[in-house]
Order: sequence, then structure tokens, then C-alpha cells
Amino acid sequence: MGKIAIYPGTFDPITNGHIDVIERALKIFDKVIVVIGRNPKKQTLFTEEERIELIRESLKHLANIEVTATEKLTVEFARSVNANAIIRGIRAVSDFEYEFQIALMNRKLCPDVTTIFLMPNEKFTYLNSSIIRELAQYGADISDFVPLCVEKKLKEKFS
Repeated sequence: MGKIAIYPGTFDPITNGHIDVIERALKIFDKVIVVIGRNPKKQTLFTEEERIELIRESLKHLANIEVTATEKLTVEFARSVNANAIIRGIRAVSDFEYEFQIALMNRKLCPDVTTIFLMPNEKFTYLNSSIIRELAQYGADISDFVPLCVEKKLKEKFS
């Protein structure tokens, strides 16, 4: 299969902003692997299995998607699946500063893998998983921000 990209993240939970970036990536790449990075320093609301299930359900309308998890460094995982690129979503300048440093380190570690920055649709630029979790905790309407399966799971978690 031609050009492969990975889209790493925590996805706790996946949002419509993430999905928008994945859809944009599929216009460039033949396959996108959504990869949950295992980070013992991060406390997540959803288990890894729940996040994988939510991502798969949220992306079932798309072809050439794979969902997995890894403990490897992002570039090492990219190399292990023959990925040409790492996709990163950029919402604001503050995202860029952080992501730029990581992209340069990844390039140093693995020059064959290119980091591609994709901007989501402007209606998703203020979204992140932390905000979604907080809104859900207070019973706010999150239906414009996440797929229905995610909305239902969040309601279960906070009921």
C-alpha cells in the first residue's frame, strides 16, 4: 500500500476535530494509522480499549484506517509500520511551537519520516479532549463536538 501516515495521540476522547484531521490526511495518504501512545504519566478517563473502540466506531465511515496503540517512540512506531509521515493537528500558534520542537527531534531520530501539520476546519480550532471532558462532566451539550458514540460514553462515565 503506497503512502502511509500515522496520527498519534491520546484521543481521550476522539473529537470531531481529530476526525477532520484524519479525513484531511486521507486525501493525501493511502492509509492512516491512528495510534494511541501509551504514556504512563497521563491519567485518562477512558481505558485504552475504550478509546480504540470509540475511534473505530467514529471512523467506520472511512476506508484505509487502522487503529492501534504502542509504547514505542512515535518515530520508532512509524518506522515499524513503514509510514512515510506523522500527522499532527495544529489549532493555534501555541500548538505549533510545541509541535515544531517535537518534529525537529523526530527528524533527527528518523530523517525518513516527515511530520505533516494539518489544520482542522476553523469550527474545530478551539476543541480539545480536555475541554470536552469538562463540558461532559457538567452535563453540557457536546453533540456538536464529538461523534454520537463518544457523547453516549461520556454521559455514561459522568452519570
